[in-house]
Amino acid sequence: MHEIENDRRDFLRCMAWAGTGALFAFAGGVGSSIGLDAALAAPVRRAAATPFTFVQLSDSHIGFNKPPNADARATFREAIAKVKALPQQPDFVIHTGDVSQLSRDDEFDDAEQMLKELGRPIFFVPGEHDMLDPDGGKAFLDRFGKGSQGAGWYSFDHRGVHFVALVNVADLKPGGMGNLGAAQLKWLARDLASRSSSTPIVVFAHIPLWTVYADWGWGTDDAAEALKLLARFGSVTVLNGHIHQITQKVEGRIAFHTARSTAFPQPAPGTAPSPGPLKVPPEKLHSMLGITDAMFVRGHERIALIDSTLSA
Repeated sequence: MHEIENDRRDFLRCMAWAGTGALFAFAGGVGSSIGLDAALAAPVRRAAATPFTFVQLSDSHIGFNKPPNADARATFREAIAKVKALPQQPDFVIHTGDVSQLSRDDEFDDAEQMLKELGRPIFFVPGEHDMLDPDGGKAFLDRFGKGSQGAGWYSFDHRGVHFVALVNVADLKPGGMGNLGAAQLKWLARDLASRSSSTPIVVFAHIPLWTVYADWGWGTDDAAEALKLLARFGSVTVLNGHIHQITQKVEGRIAFHTARSTAFPQPAPGTAPSPGPLKVPPEKLHSMLGITDAMFVRGHERIALIDSTLSA
């Protein structure tokens, strides 16, 4: 599979972006990252150390218009503006799900038009809000998932790094855990089989691949099987969205982190009767949305995260 395959570039370009942004860099197989605000503030230092960068965003929820955010499109535009302002544009963008609020065509259309301004290849996975149409996600996949397999999984290579897009929201039950399923796990085993253990791996999915809070379904019930397949690699980074807040964990050589949303925050695990939009005063909203600086290095045991907000 060649770098960011041209056919995949064409049909995955349209979508993606969301709530949280981190600018990732790879040099000699070692990954590091810098938040978008930091990248703007220190272009010389970043350019010297990052021959290859990409941006992760998540949970844009285009169409959401209730407290605490009456216009999720507006904060989405702010996030896009941050990417456009970068002195060195990322090679591509990944979106870790919930592009829309209700899987409506007008929501997808609006997101697509805004994202065209980036002029970057876009790679994405669906969130559960993108699979609410009567056909269980067909509208999303028809528009943004041509060439993917099953419910939307795929992989690609870029400058020596192998990227794997997984889907854990198909047939998701309210309050239930995410699920990858036997077919996807079998595909993943085949996909990874020919990769050298020294190949840096980046996995992205919507729901976290580790259990953040089981009572709210914030985890993936068969993630352990996927993580076994990834355990032999020296550098694995797993990127997720869904919970609209920063969490992190390191397990062996696998570093996990989740992204914030540009639409609305959610309560910390167990601090409310249920998950959902966390109502905050208007003046506080931007401080709970925004971008994430992340740094991960192959072979190191921990991942460093620095949060930067839209209010910064």
